[in-house]
Amino acid sequence: MNQRLRAGVVGAGVFGGHHARKYASLPDVELAGVFDPHQERAEALAGPLGARAFDDLDALLAATDLVTVASPASAHAGAAAAALRAGRHVYVEKPLADRAEDAWALVDAARTAGTVLACGHQERVVFRAMGLIGAPERPTRIEAVRRGTFTGRSMDVSCVLDLMIHDIDLALVLDPGALVEVKAEGAASMGDLADHARARLTFEDGMVGQFEAWRAAPARERTMRVVFPSGEVRIDFLARTFVDTTPFGLNAGFASTPEGRDPLGASVAEFVAAVRGERPRPLVTGEEAARALEVAREVDRVAHA
Repeated sequence: MNQRLRAGVVGAGVFGGHHARKYASLPDVELAGVFDPHQERAEALAGPLGARAFDDLDALLAATDLVTVASPASAHAGAAAAALRAGRHVYVEKPLADRAEDAWALVDAARTAGTVLACGHQERVVFRAMGLIGAPERPTRIEAVRRGTFTGRSMDVSCVLDLMIHDIDLALVLDPGALVEVKAEGAASMGDLADHARARLTFEDGMVGQFEAWRAAPARERTMRVVFPSGEVRIDFLARTFVDTTPFGLNAGFASTPEGRDPLGASVAEFVAAVRGERPRPLVTGEEAARALEVAREVDRVAHA
């Protein structure tokens, strides 16, 4: 597929803006349009980028070959399903959906349509730039803290689906084995959904993941400790640094690589390359995103049992 691709974005919020600008910057990709239920928001994003603002999703789909769904998480499944029914290739910002059954339905729909379904777990780009993906050992323990100050965004899902799901996805990359036990607790301070949660995941090979997510913290913190039999890695995702005692030869200069500087750009470019048939798959497949969501939903269930 060598023709110029027409890209669209569903949702004109912060992440919709990021995706729109990435598409507009790619060679042989035309940002054809932006859809948002609030027409003025669609116009404000699309206009400066030379794209069309749509107030009808079907009209956007008719004008595009591929789309990013960057609407509120609770609307991801509906918009992505409509795009897949129209035969479009779809990149969904995380989480893939807000219910696991809806996520797996999207996977099935993409398989039936023969289209690419990708999801925006961009921390994988950072892991890859470090050299952690494909490490020669499986970890024995992962500890992750993901705290953010209150922004008012993503309040239609819990902090587990908003924040912790990043670290769940990374844990599943490093240890794709079966999950055998979930222990979790959560607290809601601004509604019915958890704003602060802790979880302990145990995998069949004995690996333990200890995670915390808090979206109304006094200060931001995004750290991870990955313990291997031969050493450990301590990552600061905000400072873009890590301390490494393993013998793996990880890339301490990852933050200055093209991927390290622009994880979203790398993820979107790989999605486009998968659509063109130039890569066998996007960075994160629909199946992988559905499994991360399945685990996140189980954390939510146990935390509120």
